[in-house]
Amino acid sequence: MKKITILIIYIIYCTIIGYAQESISDGKSCGFTHGRLIVSSNGRYLVHEDSTPFYYFADTAWELFHRLSAEEVDYYLEDRLRKGFTVIQAVILAELDGLNTANRSGDCPLINNNPAEPNEKYFNWVDEVIRKAQSKGLYMALLPTWGDKVDMKWGKGPVIFDTETAAIYGRFLGKRYKDYPNIIWINGGDRQGGGDNFAIWDTLGKAIKEEDKNHLMTYHPQGEASSSQWFHNSHWLDFNICQTGHAQTTYEIYKRLIITDYNKEPVKPCMDAEPRYEDIPKFFKPEKGWFDESDVRKSMYWSLFSGSFGYAYGSNSVWQFFSKDKEPMCNARREWKEALGLPGASQIIHARNLLSAYDFLSRVPDQSIILSVQTDNSDMAVATRGQDYAFVYLPNGNKIEISLERIPDAASLRLRWFDPRTGKITQVGEVYAKGSYIAQPVTSGIGNDWVLILEKI
Repeated sequence: MKKITILIIYIIYCTIIGYAQESISDGKSCGFTHGRLIVSSNGRYLVHEDSTPFYYFADTAWELFHRLSAEEVDYYLEDRLRKGFTVIQAVILAELDGLNTANRSGDCPLINNNPAEPNEKYFNWVDEVIRKAQSKGLYMALLPTWGDKVDMKWGKGPVIFDTETAAIYGRFLGKRYKDYPNIIWINGGDRQGGGDNFAIWDTLGKAIKEEDKNHLMTYHPQGEASSSQWFHNSHWLDFNICQTGHAQTTYEIYKRLIITDYNKEPVKPCMDAEPRYEDIPKFFKPEKGWFDESDVRKSMYWSLFSGSFGYAYGSNSVWQFFSKDKEPMCNARREWKEALGLPGASQIIHARNLLSAYDFLSRVPDQSIILSVQTDNSDMAVATRGQDYAFVYLPNGNKIEISLERIPDAASLRLRWFDPRTGKITQVGEVYAKGSYIAQPVTSGIGNDWVLILEKI
């Protein structure tokens, strides 16, 4: 009887974790049984070793190791698991005085701020958080250090890295975490990778990979830049990420970064790993207004349909785990537990469900689907298609003419509207796959974005 009870509990656990890793569960997943993450054969996506697609939907939790207690980490991870996130992005040597202000257990990460002398107590805590995420089926995208420890520019530093210490620290990290199943490495930390910085970041990336050949790695650049600008041909960089940042409101930044990365050779996966945060002032100026859930959705669908393999969400209060006893950064105006409930975070799952319901690995951007001439980058419709289907994103719900002839070998198409706010799908009808169609949702205006689904019958 006891064995039967244990088996039932295990099956329930598998079901929960399977849902966390594959938003529309196929009943075959439990935890990390699909194997380690690799780049897909077409060079565009991340997949598991058994070719199962990986849906990279991250939350930005830069100060996770630095500011939360064990109980708070559990609370946070459970919330993000329920909302459909698959990855948590966090920094080991944190930005907000992460070297000299201790974590909640009273531990700083390094002895005498020396990268060659890691504090075992602190790294035991990092281990514990990674294992907590693993138990919930979540990946940890780890930044070894924030950029102020390499290049001050802004922040508290101090600068502690040169090529020698970067090599020592990188080998330490690679050796320590190579056998964890839920690691993705993010070199860099909101800094440019060129000039005097290049050798240090390059050394750090090589040193981690020297010890850890099991996990993928990328580079987190400064705002309005991409990892490809410095490291596209580096052997340690498996995929590109950009930071469209918090001071752009139009599609122009996606043309400049995502589309440029998508078209680079050799082909590597690309995505936006730091877009506009929910509840952060536009241009960092409260008088300009605040980014809200509609801005989150717009940045997400613009990037996904332009060639990104995934998306990273951010909340202004959550990345810093702001509470009233802390100095607010970037005009944070609500405590982090309240901010967990902001609507943009709850709408990430709808995009994930949409993408996972169709053939993921065949999807390519295709603006030729849109026949209307578009000149307004603030209201840019964007299209993507895959095997037997296409999606067209209308950021403000304004009508647009689309081609019905871009899905190969389709005689007829089923048209449906997908609501990014709720995930609800509404049937439109069936049409011959000839000529064009005027797409016009039932609502329009700011915050009334829609996705038109075209599906081969």
